[in-house]
Amino acid sequence: MEVAPLLAASPAAPESEAALVARARRGDEMAIRRLIKANNQRLFRVARSVMRDDAEAEDVVQAAYVAAFTALASFREDARFSTWLTRIALNEALGRLRRRRPQAGLEALDAAVEADTGWTARFPLSLMPLAADSEVGRSEMRHLIESAIDALPEPFRIVFVLREVEGMSLADIAAQLDLRPETVKTRLHRARKHLRAGLEERIKGTFSEAFPFDGWRCDRMADRVVAALRIQIEAVDPKPPNR
Repeated sequence: MEVAPLLAASPAAPESEAALVARARRGDEMAIRRLIKANNQRLFRVARSVMRDDAEAEDVVQAAYVAAFTALASFREDARFSTWLTRIALNEALGRLRRRRPQAGLEALDAAVEADTGWTARFPLSLMPLAADSEVGRSEMRHLIESAIDALPEPFRIVFVLREVEGMSLADIAAQLDLRPETVKTRLHRARKHLRAGLEERIKGTFSEAFPFDGWRCDRMADRVVAALRIQIEAVDPKPPNR
């Protein structure tokens, strides 16, 4: 029996989203896993922007995936699969939030936002340099930013995360949230303004603690000064100074 020669394996080209969806529709587990890994970050960030809790956000993402893959036959390919998934996750998160507490009147909020014609503050992260060689510093700054984002009012927080964290266009955000593009712009404006004020307030409170010189550093300086004084005194008078 003649054995066909083995061919050198060439790197496979990345499969398109549409191809993976087609395989997932046939029950291909590997395709489902790849689609999940490709969308995990966005869905978690979207869910986290609504729930403000990591564990609850993960529950939302899981529920969204289950709902999506269960109803995959109903997915119409006139939109990207990732867009469809994002919508499902957002609806799941908002639904849980509404069941937990009454929804605030967003119409009044939007009217107040659109009445504000102030300067649109730039996202202030560029004002806060991060030391590339300091993982602790980066972690602390990330925690500071995440806390400030969590403190944003819910409608502003969702828009901000979709735009500034996920990089979605204003038109896509408007479509996802069933809002007018003008409303998205005004919510984003207010979110940036709130965030800038919140970060400045948090940072301002740390100025008095900057460049600390206490504890062991303070003790060490006292030891060094006393030692230097002893050397000077002994150079003039061999007798040690009084202790």
